[in-house]
Amino acid sequence: ESGREVLVMGCGLGYKKSVGDGIDTDKIEKIYTMKDKDAYHRLEEILSKVPLECIQITNEIVEYAKISLGKRLSDSIYLTLCDHISFALERSRNGIQIRNALLMEIRRFYYHEYEIGLEALRLIREHTGIELPDDEAGFIAFHLVNADMDSIGIGQTQEMMKTIQNIINIVKYHYNIELNENSIHYERFVTHLKFFLKRVFSGQELEDGDLNFFLMIRSQYKKAYACVLKVYD
Repeated sequence: ESGREVLVMGCGLGYKKSVGDGIDTDKIEKIYTMKDKDAYHRLEEILSKVPLECIQITNEIVEYAKISLGKRLSDSIYLTLCDHISFALERSRNGIQIRNALLMEIRRFYYHEYEIGLEALRLIREHTGIELPDDEAGFIAFHLVNADMDSIGIGQTQEMMKTIQNIINIVKYHYNIELNENSIHYERFVTHLKFFLKRVFSGQELEDGDLNFFLMIRSQYKKAYACVLKVYD
C-alpha cells in the first residue's frame, strides 16, 4: 500500500490466493504497520512464530486497554505484549514461574493498568485454559504503562516508581504518620509525583511561578518546606 509493506489479519484472507492477487478488504480485521524498519522486521519475525491465539489475545487486550484508559498507546504494544504473552504461556507449560519484584509498586501506583492486567489474565484463561499468576498481570500493566504515547522508557518507569516510594517514605518518617493509600488525597499526591518525575526525567521545567507565593508557602508551612528539602536532597 503506497509502496509500504503491511501485515494484515483476517479470517480467510489468504484462502485460494496466489502472489499478486488482490485481497478482500472487508475481511481485514487488523492491519499491522511499523514505521521503523527494525521494529517491522521484529514484528514480522514474532508473528510468524507465535501461535495465532496469542495474536488474537493481544488484539483484545490492547483494544480493551485503549477504551478503558482513554489513552493513545504506541503501536509497539502489539509487538512487545504479543511476545511477552507467548513467552509467559511457554513458561507456564514448562512449569516455570517468574516473580514480579515490582508487583506491589505497580498495584499501588498504576492500579488502573493493573486491573486491565487482571482482565488480560481472564482473556488468556478463556482462550487457552491456562491460569497465569497475578505477577503476570503486573508485567502486562508495565507494558501498558510504557506504551503510553506520553510515557517514558521502561528503565525510567522503574526509576520513577522507586523514587515515588522513596518520597512517600520521607513524608511518612518526617511527619511520623501512616498514609491512607485508599484516600483521594493519597491518589492525588501520587499522581502529582508521577507528572513531576516525568518532567524531571524529560528535562522539562515549569515556568517560574510567583516568588511571593513561594515565600509565603515557605514562611507559613515550615514543616512541609523542611520535608521538601529532604526530598530535594
